[in-house]
Parts: sequence; structure tokens; C-alpha cells
Amino acid sequence: MGSDHGGSPSQAALDDLPPLPQYAIAPISTFVFEDHAASQALIPKVTDKVVVYNPTYDELTRPFVGPANPNGESSLKRKNLLTGYAEEQSYNDAVFRVQHRTYQTLGYARDPSLNSKELGPYVGDVEKAERNEGKDILDVRFSKKEIRALKAKRQKTGDSSVLDGENAYKGPWATYHDPNASSSESEEEEAFSEEEEQQEVPPPPETVTTTGPVEKTQFHGAQLYDYLGRTYMHVPRDLDINLDKDPGDQECFIPKRRIHTWAGHNKGVTALRFFPIHGHLLLSSGVDGKVKLWDCYHARELLRSYMGHTKAVKDVWFTNDGTKFLSASYDTQIKLWDTETGKVISRFSTGKTPNVVRFNPDDDKQDQFLVGTSDKKIVQFDTNSGAVVQEYDHHLGAVNSVTFVDENRRFMTTSDDKSIRVWEWQINVPIKYIADPQQHSMPAVALHPAGKYVAAQSLDNQILVFGATDRFRQNRKKVFRGNNCAGYAVGLDFTPDGQFLMSGDSGGYACFWDWKSTQMKSKFKAHEKALTCIAAHPQETSKVVTGGLDSKIHYWD
Repeated sequence: MGSDHGGSPSQAALDDLPPLPQYAIAPISTFVFEDHAASQALIPKVTDKVVVYNPTYDELTRPFVGPANPNGESSLKRKNLLTGYAEEQSYNDAVFRVQHRTYQTLGYARDPSLNSKELGPYVGDVEKAERNEGKDILDVRFSKKEIRALKAKRQKTGDSSVLDGENAYKGPWATYHDPNASSSESEEEEAFSEEEEQQEVPPPPETVTTTGPVEKTQFHGAQLYDYLGRTYMHVPRDLDINLDKDPGDQECFIPKRRIHTWAGHNKGVTALRFFPIHGHLLLSSGVDGKVKLWDCYHARELLRSYMGHTKAVKDVWFTNDGTKFLSASYDTQIKLWDTETGKVISRFSTGKTPNVVRFNPDDDKQDQFLVGTSDKKIVQFDTNSGAVVQEYDHHLGAVNSVTFVDENRRFMTTSDDKSIRVWEWQINVPIKYIADPQQHSMPAVALHPAGKYVAAQSLDNQILVFGATDRFRQNRKKVFRGNNCAGYAVGLDFTPDGQFLMSGDSGGYACFWDWKSTQMKSKFKAHEKALTCIAAHPQETSKVVTGGLDSKIHYWD
């Protein structure tokens, strides 16, 4: 085949070529093929890379039809439904939860397929929705009659001191629609006047100005008075031991066995305090917000519960005579209780969380106490006037412990700032500042019975010793190791004669060291969870009480 113009094909050569097929130059819509498969193959697809005909402009710009494939553009993806693909729809989770609660409580909810907020598009009980003007569970206000009808269907909360069986404590887990519910509650509720039924419930708690939690007490013992009219405050005389002698007169020993277990707290135990000097009573505080008083002799029963805090109680402390005690809680409240009657005498608060409370040990200063708070301060209160007498504010972190030393003329404090400061009573200038780059925070401190040293539980798994006299230096020859306390505010104590130092462990172990040699003399498993507080009996030679996060209080001998 020749060419006339530099390689261009001649007219004769072009005439010899076969004619082009008609469908290659005309729109596909103008042809009908007998072969259906061939016609389907010519229809363009979104995923096609090559087009075998010349598509028109309308075909190229034609919009997609049908739902989008959520798994991507590829046709090789698997369908997410049996009948095809389902599109994703976004919604507000908070709105969904509100409508879900509204439907469960009131029986109606907004129609999810409509966007209108006008009255009408509801599902469920439409008549009730119209009566409530379409309000959801956050906006509707119930009458007192409706609230009483709802409360009448709920089980009784039970007694907080009973764990199992009849009248067991249910608390916030009490269920509704109890067929065995007593009718006394409903009769009591019907005593309200019709005028009160017409009143609306007050606004939600965040807008209500409250005066504090309900303070109450409950006596659990067999009898409050004996045949002579004496209460449990009387020191028993019918024992083999004299509970009136000075603590520390006898040689003490390490306990070897568990003799009793007290179970009354629902959560962990935070503090244990024996009755001053005599030790015939034991005071305990717990994460459940309650303070309990136990009998250490005779029946060893629960005597009284003190309920007045809404959050966990952090610390408790007796006066010298034991007739009153302080309780400090995470609800920022500090309360002075009467040990015998269970009544609240006074209330104090700094607005911050109190971590530790201590009365001044001097008999003539029993109306003064110190509070170590989470806002880096030690606040001194007067129980008579309720006023703040002094503030000590040189710490750089939350104050964790307060320990009176040097015949109660001074006191030592530890803080999260990993330092120890020594203060003169009622003088807001520390006379001693103890800090070291290798020093850790010390959340618990105990004074040796001799009064010359203090032992501080350090969070690097060791117990350090500091002087409690003029120099207040660390005794680097006395370091007690062997217990794991990192991350826990594990308490510690001395035996009354000062021969042994005792502390807890994050694994639930009770540890005992010899004070002179610093050697560990005993370590045994005391609790299933971390042992948080330990205290030695002031009169007995080998009795120790321990409390832990397992809510149990064990008595050892």
C-alpha cells in the first residue's frame, strides 16, 4: 500500500478499508441489540476504566441514583445488608438517651423520623405527651402525689448494719414493684394534705440551696443502760485486766492469731481509734460515710452508728476523755459528735477537703483542734465559738498529717510537697523545714511513746525516723523496710511500751519491726485487700486491731 504525500495513505487505500460499524459513532440509545448481554456490556459503569463507545454529554453528567455504598466505591466490597447497602445516619447520643429515658419513664418520646418540635409528632402514649406539653424527662415536674405513688412501689432500703437476710441493706439498689411491700408506708404517705399534692417538686438538686445532710444516730447494742444505769461509756471492772493504769507499763508482744472480726462497714475502713487510755471501745470510720463504735470486751458487738456525712469519712479523733470526737469527710464537713448520745454538737468547714483532724493533747486546750486540708493549709478552730483562730499556710501541697511533739508546744506536718514542717502553736511561721531531693511524700506519721522520735510512712516503701525535739533531724540509722506501701496512705503505730513499730501493706499484710534493731519480727496476711490502718490497744500487751479496703476490722492477740 503506497502513499502520495510523505507517508500519508492514498485515497485508493482508504477505499479498500472495511466500513466502520455504525454503533461506534452514534449514541447507544439509538440501537437495540438482539443479544441482551452485548447491550448490557455497552452501558457505562462508574468503575469502568475504558469506554467502548462515544458517550454523550448527558450520559457523562448524569447523577448517581440510589443509596451510597458505605463500604466504598469498589463493587468487590461485600454488602452490609442482605437486600443491599444501608446509609449511615448521625444522631446526638445525649438526645437519644434523654428520649430513651423519657419513653421508659413517661411512656412517650419524640418521633425519630420527624424533625419538628411542635406538639404532635410523638410515639407511645400521645395523650400523656399532650398533657405534659411534650416535655421530656429533664423538663417535666411531678406532683408530690405522683412521687409518693412511685416511692410506695419501692422496697425499703433496710438497715445499713445488716448485710444479709431479713431487713438487709439495699440502699440505692432497692427495686420497685415489690408485691410484699408493707402498707404502712402508703398509709403514712396518704396523711399529706391535698394542698401539698397540688404543689410541684422543687427544682433539680443543682439549683436547690440545702442546709446539709440529715444527721442521725442508731444504737445497735443489746441494752443502752446496765442495772446501775450506766452506758457503754463506763469502763468495765469485771475483767481480768485493769484498764485504768498508765499505758506502756507492761512489756508488749507481737500478736499471733485473730480472735475477732467486726463487719459493719460497706466499703473500706479509713481510720481506727481506741478509746483514750482505757481502750474498752473502738471507733472506726469508713468510705461508706459512716462512723461506728464497737465494744472491745464482753459481746464485742456494734454499739452505735453515727451518720451525718454524704461522702467518705477521712479521719476521726477523740478528745482526751473520750466523751466527744471529731469526724472529717470528703464532703468538706468537720463535725463534733457526742460519743454517748450520738448527737452533733458543732459543725465546721473550710470549703476544702479535710485530710486529718487533731485535738490539742493538753487538757486545758481541748477546745482547740487542727485540720489539715487539701488547699495546703492547716486551720485551727475553736469548738466554743466555731471560729478560725489561726491558719498555717506555708505548705505547697495538700496537708496529710499533723503530729504534736515537744510536750505539745509544737506540731509537725507532712504534705504532698514531700516536706516536713515544724510549727510553734498559734504562730504561722515554721521553725523547721525538712526537705530532701530524694525524699518522698509521707502521708502517715506516728509519735513514739517516749516522745523523742516520730516514724513517718514514706511512699518509697520505707519508714523514716525523725527527731521530735529541738533539732528535728532525720535519724538515718533507723530505716524500716519490708512493707509495700507505694500509692497507699498506710497507717502505722507503736506498741504502748514503744518496743515494736507496726504498719500495713498494700497486699494486706501486717508488719512488725523491732524499734531498736529495725529488724522485721513478723509479717502475716491480715486482709484480702490493702491494710490501711492499724492500732495497738493502749492497755493490752499484745492486742492489735487492723482495718483494710475489704471493709473488715480484725482483732488480733
